[in-house]
Amino acid sequence: MPIPFQRIGIVGKFGDPGIAPTLTELYHFLHGRGHEVLLDSQSVELLKNADVKGLHIDRLPEYCDLIIAVGGDGTFLAAARAAADFEIPLLGVNLGRLGFLVDISPEQLTSRLEQILSGQHKTEQRCLLHASIYRDGAEIHRQTAVNEVVVHRWVTPSMIEIVTSIDGVYLNTQRSDGLIVATPTGSTAYSLSAGGPILHPGLNALVLVPLNPHTLSNRPLVIDDNVSIEIGFSDAKQINALVTCDHLEIPDVLIGDKIVIKKADKAIKILHPEDHDFFNILRSKLNWSRG
Repeated sequence: MPIPFQRIGIVGKFGDPGIAPTLTELYHFLHGRGHEVLLDSQSVELLKNADVKGLHIDRLPEYCDLIIAVGGDGTFLAAARAAADFEIPLLGVNLGRLGFLVDISPEQLTSRLEQILSGQHKTEQRCLLHASIYRDGAEIHRQTAVNEVVVHRWVTPSMIEIVTSIDGVYLNTQRSDGLIVATPTGSTAYSLSAGGPILHPGLNALVLVPLNPHTLSNRPLVIDDNVSIEIGFSDAKQINALVTCDHLEIPDVLIGDKIVIKKADKAIKILHPEDHDFFNILRSKLNWSRG
């Protein structure tokens, strides 16, 4: 019988040699089960095995049936963006401090993986966002985000005046330090630290969270995710803004530019252990009291 997930790719935390023991254990475990294992070109150097093939992270999903991210949520986000167009599942091993997406600990690595690779797992769909920057009617930049797209003021002490429309209908004009557009996945990231609500990952929703708004009545807003969000600027003087997609920067956004944010056509698939519990993760990661 064919082995499920015959080719497995591993993406490690960039620039962290401390992940080498976990990478080594993971590689030997997968290889011993009969899987073909590929690593991203940074991680393969830590493995010190000349027989293992290393590929750039953007090429890795082309050759894999499953990607395992070893690190924290940042590593998982990088792997998810790379795999976005390939519809292959992802799995996270948590070597970070506060991981909402990576839920296998190194201590449980082989036992959890044995269960998951034997078919004992949950599969979860998470939406992605596409952000496009338009200048003079032409798209000049496009980026994918798993967590959030953020418009920030940049190289200016003043607030920026942001004009937001949803499906072509004017929503509001706000003076603030910026605006976060977050997915349910991103609702536990930057959005949460800015005062936004936590969205259950099963919701088909997005949340708009202003950053330090001038008017206190400007509150977070939850909307359907099947919309087109357009963001522009209304300042009379020239301004520069910075757009980030999961902390990937798109600088030099000008006053006449438009930012259009839509849900991507394809979602990412995340594999979890069978006992995965979103509410338990919230209690653990956010240190909520246990009744």
